[in-house]
Amino acid sequence: MTRFNTRSCQDVRRTLIERREIALLDVREEHPHAQGHPLFAANLPLSRLELDAPVRLPRRSVPIVVLDNGEGLAARAAQRFAELGYTDVALLEGGLKGWAVAGGELFRDVNAPSKAFGELVGAERRTPSVDARTLQAMLDREENVVVLDARRFEEYQRMNIPGSISVPGAELVLRARQIARDPATHIVVNCAGRTRSIIGAQSLINAGVPNPVSALRNGTIGWNLAGQPLAHGSARRYDTALDDVLRLEAADRARALADRARVGRTTRDEARRWADERVRTIYRFDVRSQEEYEAGHVPGFRHAPGGQLVQETDVFAPVRGARVILADNDGVRANMTASWLAQMGVEVYVADGLTRGDFSEEGLTTAVRDALAAPVAQEVTPAELASWLHEPGTVVIDLAASTNYVKRHIPGAWFAIRSLLADAVHPLPQARRYVLTCDTSALARFAAPEFAALVDGKPVHVLAGGTAAWIDADLPVEAGETRLASPRIDHYSRPYEGTDVPRDTMNAYLEWECGLVAQLARDGTHGFFVI
Repeated sequence: MTRFNTRSCQDVRRTLIERREIALLDVREEHPHAQGHPLFAANLPLSRLELDAPVRLPRRSVPIVVLDNGEGLAARAAQRFAELGYTDVALLEGGLKGWAVAGGELFRDVNAPSKAFGELVGAERRTPSVDARTLQAMLDREENVVVLDARRFEEYQRMNIPGSISVPGAELVLRARQIARDPATHIVVNCAGRTRSIIGAQSLINAGVPNPVSALRNGTIGWNLAGQPLAHGSARRYDTALDDVLRLEAADRARALADRARVGRTTRDEARRWADERVRTIYRFDVRSQEEYEAGHVPGFRHAPGGQLVQETDVFAPVRGARVILADNDGVRANMTASWLAQMGVEVYVADGLTRGDFSEEGLTTAVRDALAAPVAQEVTPAELASWLHEPGTVVIDLAASTNYVKRHIPGAWFAIRSLLADAVHPLPQARRYVLTCDTSALARFAAPEFAALVDGKPVHVLAGGTAAWIDADLPVEAGETRLASPRIDHYSRPYEGTDVPRDTMNAYLEWECGLVAQLARDGTHGFFVI
């Protein structure tokens, strides 16, 4: 194995403070990552590295620093990065423990930079808020109030404030005035916890919406803790038709905000040239809804709904110090999103001068992955596998995300995490042959030679098309958290995801969020400002 250089914690801190490019990557699975990591350490698990790295790290010469907590994953990840053609890869000196010993702050949970920034905004701007019981009383009295849910529609459907309307974050300034035309209507913005409520409410306030605006304090968590019932499966969404007068008014205010935040301006052609030059990491995002994106987008621009881009900046753009370029077709959503990213210390630009003809590419674009070709594997079709499973001797290993495995998997399949295969083989039953699957077979192909090295020459096959092909063939599936050859550490259970979370866990999460401003001050690497 190649020996890699190390970079000291002080060097990494200095790079972050000076806003030079760096991809600080925690290559553990999501659950251990959420227990503690440096503020700007993006989670890019070793188990999915070949699939995710070319999309999230588009420039092969970007400076990469990988870390783990002594599990040996960082060295393995560095080797894989080198094999993928990344040329500037180093290990964090001392790993996670070294960072802590050097005085670095460790942040819990996921999307810590965005959540910490949201708390900073709320503290500095004193964003107005109402608590759950106050809002319930307003609704009971049928006051002139409307509740706008700033989360993704899927999250809204899972659970929402009864009577609320789904208006994901980037849509708020564009849509709120059409929903609440009476300037006396009180607009309350909610999310699951705090961040998107604060950012959403403050977006409307910053944009000069004449209505009274508040954030729902602690979101659906606060609603749940107050003992108030949540609705499920709701489908109330904003009207896609736009009032041109209101849109132009919102566009003027969004542009003014972007200018105050020192957002850069660029063009379609310059953005493409920057990406082609590969001297900087360039991220190009279309921040509109998925439906609009699929109907037509600018070639080279990936889909990233503006509200989620602000909420999950470390996921969409893990290279700190990269250049981010945003596009829309209304002059509102890109400027509003950019105004927040700029305050988060991101070098961000809005593509101006786009015409209808520029949005020429249709569908959900799959980013080009010029990665290592997946190793050649012996394939088995769904029909052949179904035949094999009628007799003993075939063991199926599912490498999909554990959340997907629990929802549905091939009957009798075992769940395993690719980076933990050396341990996962032990609980498996004796077999004549093994078949690896995942959602599409892409990950299974990379894992097949690694697994074959662990099973003493027994045949290892890959299910052609993965579990999706099995389902398309109308073959049976089962559900449940059964036959776990690896622990479910690939998924961190968010305290705001459901209504069955223990009260102590929800309260601890809210307490953690409220403490983030103090953590930012101690950390000193963030570079955030609030306009």
